[in-house]
Amino acid sequence: MSEHDDPYAPPPVPPPPVSYGGPDAMPSTDPLRAPEPLVSGEPVPALAGALAAPPEARLGMDGGSLRMERVAEEIGAWLKTLASAAVYATLIVTFGFQVARVEGHSMAPTLGDQDRLIVNKLAYRIGDPHVGDIVMLYYPLVPEKSFVKRVIAAEGDQVRIVDGKVYRNDVLMDDSFVPPNYRSHDDWGPQVIPEGYYFVMGDHRNNSSDSRHWGFVPKKYIIGRVQLRWWPVQGAKVF
Repeated sequence: MSEHDDPYAPPPVPPPPVSYGGPDAMPSTDPLRAPEPLVSGEPVPALAGALAAPPEARLGMDGGSLRMERVAEEIGAWLKTLASAAVYATLIVTFGFQVARVEGHSMAPTLGDQDRLIVNKLAYRIGDPHVGDIVMLYYPLVPEKSFVKRVIAAEGDQVRIVDGKVYRNDVLMDDSFVPPNYRSHDDWGPQVIPEGYYFVMGDHRNNSSDSRHWGFVPKKYIIGRVQLRWWPVQGAKVF
C-alpha cells in the first residue's frame, strides 16, 4: 500500500505561487528569493539623463575638446575679419580718404579751429583741383606740415589783388563768403600761375598765411579735396 493510499498521511504542501510582477502581484516574503525585476515602458532615470544630455556631455572629455575647437575656429574667423578690416582701412587712408583736423582760424568762417574733416584723396588722383575747391596741402616751405586753403587760380591763370579784391584773368572773383571784417586790403601781382602749380588763399584773408606770402603750390603737394565736415555734428556740411 503506497503512502498515497494511507488515509492518515498528511496532504502534500503545494509549491509557493510564482509572481511575474503583474499589477496585482504582491511582493514575495521569501528571504531566499531575489527581487523580481519590474518591467516598465519608461527608461531608467540614469539612462534617460544620459540620452537627453548634449553630445558634448555624452562624449565626456572629447566634448571639451570639441568646444575648444569651436572656440578656436571662432577666434580664427574674428582675426581674419580684423585683418581684412585693417587692410581695407589702410588702403582707404592711403588711396581714398583721410580724416583731418583743422588747427587755427585761417579758413574762418568756413572752417573753424578743431573742426574734423574728411579729405577725398582720390579726387586728384583721377582729376585736377578746380578753382573754389577747399583742399588740404603740404606746406611748400615745410612739407612735414599740412594746411587747408581754398584754390583761387590754376595754371595759366593771371592773378592780381587790389586793395584785398582778387582778380582772376582780370575778372573780379566772387568772395561773398568772406565777411567784411575778415577782408584784407593788400595788393599783390599781377602774376601768371606756372604750369603744374596753383594759387591758394585762406578765407580769413587778413589772418592767413598762403600763396601771397610763400608762393604757388605744386599739384603734387595737394593731398586732396575737403569733402565733408563731420564735427561738430551740428555744423556738419558737405563741400
